[in-house]
Amino acid sequence: MSGSVWAGAAVAAVTAGYALFSRRLATTVVSAPMVFTGCGIAIGPIGLGLLDLKHDEGPVLTLVEAALTLVLFTDAMSVRPRDLRLGGFLPGRLLGIGLPLTIGAGWLLAWPLLPGLTLWELALLGAVLAPTDAALGKTAVSDRRVPPLVRGGLNVESGLNDGMALPFFVLFLAALPGTMASEEGAAGVFWRALVLSTAWGLAVGGLGGWLLRRSRARGWITGDWRQAFVLAVAAGAYAPAVAFEGSGFIAAWVAGFAFGVSLRRSGPAEAPAEASAKAPARAPAAVDDTAGLAGHLAGLLASLSFLVFGAVLLGPTLDDLDWRIIVYAVLSLTVVRMLPVALSLARTGLALPTVAYIGWFGPRGLASVVFGLLLVEEHVPGVQLLGRVIAVTVALSILLHGMSAVVLAKRYGAWYRKAADRRPRLREDLPGDGEAGHPPTAR
Repeated sequence: MSGSVWAGAAVAAVTAGYALFSRRLATTVVSAPMVFTGCGIAIGPIGLGLLDLKHDEGPVLTLVEAALTLVLFTDAMSVRPRDLRLGGFLPGRLLGIGLPLTIGAGWLLAWPLLPGLTLWELALLGAVLAPTDAALGKTAVSDRRVPPLVRGGLNVESGLNDGMALPFFVLFLAALPGTMASEEGAAGVFWRALVLSTAWGLAVGGLGGWLLRRSRARGWITGDWRQAFVLAVAAGAYAPAVAFEGSGFIAAWVAGFAFGVSLRRSGPAEAPAEASAKAPARAPAAVDDTAGLAGHLAGLLASLSFLVFGAVLLGPTLDDLDWRIIVYAVLSLTVVRMLPVALSLARTGLALPTVAYIGWFGPRGLASVVFGLLLVEEHVPGVQLLGRVIAVTVALSILLHGMSAVVLAKRYGAWYRKAADRRPRLREDLPGDGEAGHPPTAR
């Protein structure tokens, strides 16, 4: 049997094994990214040698690109305009102020710690490690003891910041000599990757949402095919954008947001045919139901991407660690994230424990892994050092954010309940995701 067959069998075994114990593990500090990353190390070059980037680059890139495409699409699709209106100052500040500051801080801090990298390679590192992945600390954004404002803000930030970091990534890549993107120049990349891809994503997402809404209103589409339609729209946004040398990721992200907005525009004439007059279907619920298959598939592909990450990026990195890489990784998860968050939330009235909680839970995950693998595909000159830094940072994030999510959510929730009792008009006691702003009862 060939190595690829054994690799496929190992991936299937890991997936099946985790599935059998998924409910039990969900109650512990052991997260899915931890399990899949650890198993990836075991089947990678430093373990069984079943998966290697040198021999499996094509399938690996296809998997992680498909995962990020679906995650970008479904995350953007789930963001509602009211999420940005109710307590919208929080995601607005985190994305509008905190994200650029995080990229800049990561860029500047890497300069003294990582000698040998050029200015634009350092900038790329800042952009790669700026997006957050709420899945790595899921309890931190799902525990009902945490106020809705904070949960909603972190969820919206995680859903949008990977797409917002993409323009920085593609422009820094185009400015770096020696890459394939630099051959077209910054101006060409700007028009194709940002302008054309954005326009294409808006058109595909908006039209797709409108068509699905009309079909559903007339009872022409079944529930199963409604969910399959989402996958077709995501692929329809990504593939043509890549074909005209734009950014498929930007197109998918914009398409997801446009698709969700268009699908929620329901009127009297467009209520689903299967809904009764006494219980008309609501647009937000229709979006949630429609995204089910795509969301589950995105989650599965993301988990498999962490397995690939452990095998092809983290495993080889463990053989060649340097103290500078470890120091930068620690600073990236603390100073580079927490200081910009504190600056972006200045004068908002949020208490210090809230600012610290939001600042800590900025895990680095799937987007950083995919961007790192794209650096390999683009033949970035300093890709070996960049890859090691990205691998160590994401690995530390998987471990630290995963293990601390349950404990810190419990402690922060307890602080919030006590603070809300003492101060009836607490700033944190604002609605953030459509819920009433009051302290949830402990589970």
